[in-house]
Amino acid sequence: MVTLLDTVSKGRAGDRPRHPEKLARPDTPVLRKPPWIRVKAPGSPVYQETRRIMRENNLHTVCEEAGCPNIGECWSKKHATMMIMGDTCTRACAFCNVRTGLPGPLDPDEPAKVGDAVAKLGLEHVVVTSVDRDDLADGGAGHFAAVIHAIRQAAPGTTIEVLTPDFLRKEGALEVVVEARPDVFNHNLETVPSRYLEIRPGARYFHSLRLLQQAKELDPTLFTKSGIMVGLGEERNEVQQVMDDLRSAEVDFLTIGQYLQPTRKHAPVDRFVTPEEFDAYARIATAKGFLLVSSSPLTRSSYHAGDDFARLRDARETALGR
Repeated sequence: MVTLLDTVSKGRAGDRPRHPEKLARPDTPVLRKPPWIRVKAPGSPVYQETRRIMRENNLHTVCEEAGCPNIGECWSKKHATMMIMGDTCTRACAFCNVRTGLPGPLDPDEPAKVGDAVAKLGLEHVVVTSVDRDDLADGGAGHFAAVIHAIRQAAPGTTIEVLTPDFLRKEGALEVVVEARPDVFNHNLETVPSRYLEIRPGARYFHSLRLLQQAKELDPTLFTKSGIMVGLGEERNEVQQVMDDLRSAEVDFLTIGQYLQPTRKHAPVDRFVTPEEFDAYARIATAKGFLLVSSSPLTRSSYHAGDDFARLRDARETALGR
């Protein structure tokens, strides 16, 4: 599903532009998606039940906010990626459909609400992500830790994957998250270095790479994970260089998916990468030593995260000869 025009959002703050920084940008055409990217519209009874639990706990999900094409499939299996710290991001990435602006204060009850929702959904594995909160002294690291602790208390058998911001210029933030002992630490590079200025202008490629490396240094037992989008004008050799950089940082799990343009104001799709090319990327990445690789047009960072965690754990055991 692609939103052709989404310039105004309605909510408690009243009518306001969803992406004020993009209003002056010229419209770019939204390319027709090829057959291999078509998905069914959501609406199953389990999907509706998942949605009800999210609404009852007043929780946000990246599935909805980012317009993920897999929401119908995932929510029909009671898989949802919790997005904490509000629905408004302090960054303005050219690829992302999450609202941008000045966020409101943190909800002190949110960790408990997330824990309650995880327990009600009966999740074996949960992914917790967030908007960027550059306005907070710790970038929201303490809130991440509180959510991890709340999930452990409400659903002790659930494994936890965090997908964090880059904590740029937030000294000590990463340590707070790692000390809370998530099972997987995920931070996405999103694209190749040459596309950062246009696609991810508020971030720094080598800082994000170092963040992943430091997470592994702080806790060598922690699984680390990162992902990129393709179809943004990158070259094949650049994708392979990102693979090498991530392996140098000892990242365990790589995801590669097709970029889809959320609105006419967002970065345009340069091209749709074929399933055969995704398969080739998977073979190359596997040969470079990643424990696990997910590479397909509809791959997203949290897609099939629970099944992938089990495979990741098995892959480590095999690599260790156990």
